[in-house]
Amino acid sequence: MTLTQLRYLVAIADAELNITLAASRVHATQPGLSKQLKQLEDELGFLLFVRKGRSLEAVTPAGVEVIGRARAVLSEANNIRTYAANQRRESQGQLILTTTHTQARFVLPPAVAKIKQAYPQVSVHLQQAAESDALDLLSQGDADIAIISTAGAEPTAGLAIPLYRWRRLVLVPRGHVLDRPGPAPDLQALATQPLISYESSTRGSSSLQRAFASAGLTPDIALTALDADLIKTYVRTGLGVGLLAEMAVNASDEDLRAWPAPAPIDECIAWAVLPRDRVLRDYALELVHVLAPQIDTRDLRRVIDGNQEANWPLPPTWESLTQTITV
Repeated sequence: MTLTQLRYLVAIADAELNITLAASRVHATQPGLSKQLKQLEDELGFLLFVRKGRSLEAVTPAGVEVIGRARAVLSEANNIRTYAANQRRESQGQLILTTTHTQARFVLPPAVAKIKQAYPQVSVHLQQAAESDALDLLSQGDADIAIISTAGAEPTAGLAIPLYRWRRLVLVPRGHVLDRPGPAPDLQALATQPLISYESSTRGSSSLQRAFASAGLTPDIALTALDADLIKTYVRTGLGVGLLAEMAVNASDEDLRAWPAPAPIDECIAWAVLPRDRVLRDYALELVHVLAPQIDTRDLRRVIDGNQEANWPLPPTWESLTQTITV
C-alpha cells in the first residue's frame, strides 16, 4: 500500500466516482489510476467500489471505511511535510484564503502585502465567498484560513482567533432626506426607509433583523449584495439607505454621508478560523499575527499544538488596528 494509491482512492471518491476526472485532478492517466486501484483492492482482499461494466457505480461499505481512514493518513502525511518545511525554514509555498468581499477588498491588501514582502516566493490565492460557504471550504480542506465576521458567538468550524471589532455605518448620498443637521438616524428613522445591506441581513437570525425586532420594528430590505462596493453603488443611485461595514467606507466616498449605526445593531468581530488538526506553514500564522498584532505568534502556535488554552486578549477596534497593519 502506498500514499499514491490512497491519494488516487480519495480522488475517485471526491470526483463522484468519475475516474477520468479523478485522473486529471491527480495528474495521472486513467489506465494508471485504474491499475493502482486494482492493486490496492488486491492487497486488501475486497472491493472498494461496486462496478457496472467499466464504470464505478457506488462505494462499498468497506470502501467507505477505507476512504475515511485514507483521508486521515493523507492529512497526517501532509502535516509531516508541512512541519518539515517549517523546520527547514522554507520560504516558498502557497497560502489559500477564503473570505468575504469586504475583507478581501478593504482589509487584506496591506496585510497580504506584508506577507509577500517577507515571503516573496509564497503565492497567495483569495477565494471570495459568503461566510457560511467560506467555512465549508475550510472544513473541506480547500483553504488554509477563513476570515469571516460574526455579531454573536465565535465560529465553531475550526480554531477561531478574534482579529478586530468593527461596527456598521448608515450611509446615504448627499442631499438625501436623512442628510440633515442633528442626531444620527435611529432605528425608527431607518425603519421608514428602504435599506441596502449584506445578503445575510435577510435571515431572521441576523443581528440586523434582531435589532429591529427588539424595537418592535420590521426593516424594509430593498436590496442585498455580497459586495460592499455594490451596496455603495446602489446607495448612490438613491435606491435606499446603506448599512455596511465601516471598513468599506473611506475618504474617497466624499459624495456619501455616514453615521455609526444605532446602538441596538450589535458590534461585529472579525475572526481568522484555522483548520483543526492541520499543521500550517509559518507564513500563514504570520498573516494572522499581522491582522491581530495583539496575539503573540508563539502563543498562537502553542494553542494550535494543544499546549496552551485559548485565552485571547480583547480584539482592538478596526480604527486602532488600521494604524498597525497599514504602517
